[in-house]
Amino acid sequence: MRIAICVKEVPDPSAEKRIDEGTSRLVRAGENTLNPYDRHAIEAAVRIKEGPAPDTEITVVTVGPESAARSVDRALAQGGDRSVHVADEAAAGSDLLGTARILAAALRRDQYDLILLGQQAADAECYVMAGLVAELLELPCVTQAASIELGDGSVTVKRQVETGYDTVKAQTPCVVSVSDAINDPRYPPLPAIMGAKKKPHEVLALADLGVDPATVGAAGAGTRVGGLSRPEGRGDTVLIEDDGSAAEKIMEFLVEKKVVA
Repeated sequence: MRIAICVKEVPDPSAEKRIDEGTSRLVRAGENTLNPYDRHAIEAAVRIKEGPAPDTEITVVTVGPESAARSVDRALAQGGDRSVHVADEAAAGSDLLGTARILAAALRRDQYDLILLGQQAADAECYVMAGLVAELLELPCVTQAASIELGDGSVTVKRQVETGYDTVKAQTPCVVSVSDAINDPRYPPLPAIMGAKKKPHEVLALADLGVDPATVGAAGAGTRVGGLSRPEGRGDTVLIEDDGSAAEKIMEFLVEKKVVA
């Protein structure tokens, strides 16, 4: 079985987020890390390999600058076998559709039985990448997977929905995005971290995939940022330390603000 996992490098959650005033894009030159939601997809693939399909090959696929190789190594250390990294300056500034076009082109090169993604990207909080990739590849797509079971040429997914769970069966190959409730990702041991750099790591340009630069990157983006502004402040705040009278002080504050009578 061949599984591909689409991963993304995102700014570290602890780092201050900055926007480039000229391009209105997120500045990614600071401390970056592997998208935490993608770690659940990697864990799901590794458990398939450790369980019902031990002959599985896990390929990590990403689009990003050359520096994103650090996050690719983290994904390989968690259990990936090889990686495909599309690193091309012409891809910078790609919107969702542009990124999906590049991922689909990279995935189309090989025949994968299952393509996994995390439920969202931690920087853009976007949930639609799995659907875009599946549409471009003309494959079935199941989102918010809380469990994945292999069948004969199919997968059965327990899908998390607002009212509980749906059970969906899809023929392979297919695309599945996993919920962050599907598992607890493992932390790779030191030998796995050290060995990640020795695994096969393929770096490609857009030309290698036959992708027209005019259809991706900033040049091909169909969306534009119209404007950005900081959220309004919360106004006056009051810090109340609990010395035994916190409840009374809170009530006095609410009465003063006419929240309660």
